[in-house]
Amino acid sequence: MEFRQSSKLTGVCYEIRGPVVDRANELEAAGHRVLRLNIGNPAAFGFAAPAAILDEMVRRLPTAHGYSDSRGIRPAREALVARYTARGVADLDADDVYLGNGVSELAGMAIQALVDTGDQVLVPSPDYPLWTAVTRLAGGTAVHYRCDESNGWQPDLDDIAARITDRTRAIVVINPNNPTGAVYSRELLEGIADLARRHNLMILADEVYDRIVFEGEHHHIAALAPDVLCLTMSGLSKSHRVAGFRAGWLVVSGPRQHARDYLEGLTMLAGMRLCPNSPAQFVVEAALADTSLDALVAPGGRLREQRDAAWRALNAIPGVSCVKPAAALYAFPQLDPEVHPIRDDERFVLDLLLAEKIHVVQGTGFNWPDPDHFRIVTLPEADELTAAITTIGRFLQGYRQ
Repeated sequence: MEFRQSSKLTGVCYEIRGPVVDRANELEAAGHRVLRLNIGNPAAFGFAAPAAILDEMVRRLPTAHGYSDSRGIRPAREALVARYTARGVADLDADDVYLGNGVSELAGMAIQALVDTGDQVLVPSPDYPLWTAVTRLAGGTAVHYRCDESNGWQPDLDDIAARITDRTRAIVVINPNNPTGAVYSRELLEGIADLARRHNLMILADEVYDRIVFEGEHHHIAALAPDVLCLTMSGLSKSHRVAGFRAGWLVVSGPRQHARDYLEGLTMLAGMRLCPNSPAQFVVEAALADTSLDALVAPGGRLREQRDAAWRALNAIPGVSCVKPAAALYAFPQLDPEVHPIRDDERFVLDLLLAEKIHVVQGTGFNWPDPDHFRIVTLPEADELTAAITTIGRFLQGYRQ
């Protein structure tokens, strides 16, 4: 008997760690150096975790080896209540906070507790593909609404409204956005909140990059819509350079009286995993007090300098254009189809990897409909990043499918 994967996995994909990764691994095993620009892993590019977090981990480890409350330890949850309350999110209690093994786990839990077979979740295009994947895995349908590249990758409110049906259950808002680096305006967020309010939809706010902002101001949609049920998710992986700690959180805000059954389901799922990673929970308080990121995103800071270098180098390539990322750790350039007529962007990514040992991710891997974009991580030092993008430009000059 042949064992085959479950039919539940049909259509589920996660190209950030997709099939091209296997070829990259083979190249490294053969002795090649591969520049991994496919995943936002700060540690791989020399970003050290804040000393205060590491010291706290070491200090608390002897008492952090048992199970905790299924939601997570109360002091960490109370610290998160204080953080979001200070940023305008109203009426929070520690029991409204769930700690998790990164935002990825919490996103899956939030969707699993909500979606029945045939239900729909509105997800941006391009998206962070986890949201589409977990919706499909739950038996739902991810309905993609358009983000407008000509408008700084802001979501199109009319397009969102046109896609709402009687099976729609929630709107996913990724702000700051991965992969585009867009930061959404207050007016845009208020418009999304109004759609959720009028159609009785939940808002699932993925805000993991809310502290990595170079231009503009980040607004918590939960603070702008206290009368809408909102699940806000974030964590320490990117902002505090501890991706491997898997320390994330989910904060429930807005009216709960009509969501008691849903929240019971969410709490049950939290209990089924017993608890989040115990050692990582004990560093949340120390991490929230750490300000070392500020210098990295400020003018002259390493993250900002790398963002600028990537943006300049990408736009210097003939037939390539890139909206300047206002936040996060990525750029999402466009390939002019008149100059670079690419029909299969996964093949393009693989061919680039094999020829130049540079690993990026195809735009269709982010549920963008056309094979004319790719995503690049902006974590390498500015000189290395510029050299890599220049190499991509040379590769494109002679590339034909």
